[in-house]
Amino acid sequence: MKSLKKVSLLLLLSALMVIVAACGGNEKTNEETKGSDNTESQELEGSVVIDGSGTVYPFMAKAAEDYMINKEENVSVEVGRAGTSAGFKKFLVENGTDFNNASRTIKEEEAATASDLGIEVQELKVALDGLTFVINKENTWAKELTKEEIIEIFLASGGKKNWSDVRPDFPNEPIVAMGPNENHGTYEFFWEKILGEQDLVEGVNLQQEYSTLVDLVSKDKNAIAFFGYGYYESNQDKLQAVNVDFGNGPIEPSLDTIGEGDSFAYSPFTRPVFTYLNKQMAKDKPQVLDFAIYAMENAQQTAKDTGFAPLTDEEVQASVDALKALK
Repeated sequence: MKSLKKVSLLLLLSALMVIVAACGGNEKTNEETKGSDNTESQELEGSVVIDGSGTVYPFMAKAAEDYMINKEENVSVEVGRAGTSAGFKKFLVENGTDFNNASRTIKEEEAATASDLGIEVQELKVALDGLTFVINKENTWAKELTKEEIIEIFLASGGKKNWSDVRPDFPNEPIVAMGPNENHGTYEFFWEKILGEQDLVEGVNLQQEYSTLVDLVSKDKNAIAFFGYGYYESNQDKLQAVNVDFGNGPIEPSLDTIGEGDSFAYSPFTRPVFTYLNKQMAKDKPQVLDFAIYAMENAQQTAKDTGFAPLTDEEVQASVDALKALK
């Protein structure tokens, strides 16, 4: 009887040891898994280098900041704003930048350069921007202009030297026309798409920095300039936007009116903005592809935060899918 009790006790102890061992084993496995997950999430490091469009800069700077704070603190994302064309020169070279932001599509000659260098480029549409015309806060006469009047102000052939040349009841004061210089896609979009590649008015003041344009217009009652809506939105305390009449009454540029298609009243002056990714960089540097995916997954919110009209869900998902296919 004692032997039987002893055997039973031994069996019970053995069973308890198996259970404890099993629990301990699972605990270890869980800890190992947690450690593995932590390692995986901390694997990404290094840099991501972006340059290009000054218009797209606020969007990409915000995306970079959010990524480094919320996703990968060990990755440094550097964002420059040399301008679209100047940026492509940094992007389309051996060991160039990882991304080039652009407020226009890539040109044929730039695509040819990429092909010659063996650089595969992924175009990513990130948001929609409204070309906005701004005037001084004290300008009380040019708050509303027709599309044709704006074009004539900036065209050499328009013959509009004074404001009274635009409309007889406007002041007989010289028009001071301004805008971004040839390094910027915004200039190229305006010149090519709006002015039809005709010469700009003599004496137009073209600047590299948008902040300089904001300052100049804010100090000159007779000034008129153009740039992306986001720069106007962040400087409404210094400037006012011209409401543009495209034929159905004056339209104020806003995130509600900027968009593609007839349902958006400001569509004639709406354009998509982009970033271009070097596919090989994305394959060679995991942090580059990871940032690209993050930026597109959050593109709609980033757009709203930085003065751009957001893309549709379908457009965003198509870009995310294309990026994930590079893995």
